[in-house]
Amino acid sequence: MAKRFRSLQPDKVVETVERLERRIAERFPEVNLRQVAAELVVMAREAAERAQAIGRPNIPLRILEGVLIVCCLAAVTWIMRQVRLSGNNEVFNLEVFAQTADGLMASIVGIGAVILFVASWELRLKRRKALIAIHELRSMAHIVDMHQLTKDPERMLHGGPATPSSPKRTMTPFELGRYLDYSSEMLSMISKTAAIYVQEFPDSVALDAVNEITSLTNGLSRSIWQKIMLLDRMESSRDTTHESAPTPPNLLLTTSPPPETAAKS
Repeated sequence: MAKRFRSLQPDKVVETVERLERRIAERFPEVNLRQVAAELVVMAREAAERAQAIGRPNIPLRILEGVLIVCCLAAVTWIMRQVRLSGNNEVFNLEVFAQTADGLMASIVGIGAVILFVASWELRLKRRKALIAIHELRSMAHIVDMHQLTKDPERMLHGGPATPSSPKRTMTPFELGRYLDYSSEMLSMISKTAAIYVQEFPDSVALDAVNEITSLTNGLSRSIWQKIMLLDRMESSRDTTHESAPTPPNLLLTTSPPPETAAKS
């Protein structure tokens, strides 16, 4: 049971993304962020399936690699058997030996390079699939950031005249806060979805790509939380202003007893 908390569970990631999409749909049924969340659900489901496929060994490809490696080793053996040192029985011909050894080493190095290239087929194929999927998630992070760019709480604080090209701002401060919070959560789930790909495939190149997405989403999320903090300070200042507002004079007259009544009492 404890091992479940040592690795990222793809089904739990998918469940969390689905719940986030439902929350956005219930709060903002008409906004485009809901459609982005729905697409993220599809990508999370695909990540769970793709990660399993990447983690499984490719048996046909491994068999082909083994056959090619055996052929290369057989070629090396044949070349070594064909080597003949020329010269008479008494004098060793160093010039011919050097030429023969040089050609033999070049052949061995070339065949070794072929063996390494063949042996890395499966790794490079899996890496390519993982990097393509991670690139899609990177694009999704930028899409989420594009949807929150115009959601600026400072406009609510300072106001000002709008221009014909100004975006429409119809959200209340509460709705704006929820929208920004949903955007931050989506960025976090993009990072978690990317981590699914390298959990069973610890390739250094793929790990670097996932780390880049993590840094990207963290940076974008920090900018969103700066807006949320500004919105919270704006709401706090409004509450403080309402609490410290002076009591109207007519209210004071109705609540204070007349001087004559006070003297009689």
